[in-house]
Amino acid sequence: MILETRHSLTEILSRQPLFRGLGGLELSRLADASLEYRVNRHEVLIQKGGQAEYLYLMVSGQAKLFLPSAQGSEKIVRLVHPGEMFGEESVILGQPSVMTAQANKDSILVMVPRHALMEAFHADPMLCCEMMTCLAQQMRDLVDNMQSCTQLSSSQRVAHYLNQMAPQEGQSFEVELDANKQTIASQLNLAPETFSRVLSRFARQGVIHIQGRVIQVRDAALLRTQCAAA
Repeated sequence: MILETRHSLTEILSRQPLFRGLGGLELSRLADASLEYRVNRHEVLIQKGGQAEYLYLMVSGQAKLFLPSAQGSEKIVRLVHPGEMFGEESVILGQPSVMTAQANKDSILVMVPRHALMEAFHADPMLCCEMMTCLAQQMRDLVDNMQSCTQLSSSQRVAHYLNQMAPQEGQSFEVELDANKQTIASQLNLAPETFSRVLSRFARQGVIHIQGRVIQVRDAALLRTQCAAA
């Protein structure tokens, strides 16, 4: 990690949905206690079982949260994108991290110390409500992911993954994969080969067109039927 000092942490924190309701004084105190770091791709940010001392905010780049196994494999639980946070469940409880966090790309992070976060909670009860909302949404997303990985077929999982990125309207849309196929396959609890085979089958059926990391969904209605198909 390399300490980064070019950006205004007050401005960065003010753009986070969690901290938008904080007053100027509370926001300045939180920013003064926080640190900004530049991290390299593949750099481990949190070790599973390590003490959680910070709330992490992704400014740019991407990180993956995963469960490592003794055999060296990993189950990706979540990908963290710019504007999102991670580590909140451990830092609030003051307990060791239940997952490993690793940068997927060169990234910039803001790290908010636990003591500063707790002081902000005590100073502004509405911040606690915002955190509860964030955690509740993450719980819904986690259950949705669990259902997809345990109850859906491989075709349904891939269709569901693509359908989640569909716009509100339109019969066609483009999706640019934000990670490599191995990472996405792990997130869907699939082998990379299976993920590739499903995409190829969808392409042969005319549901999608693949060009590198860009997937053009040609028929959104047909994709939705794939989500429900056995």
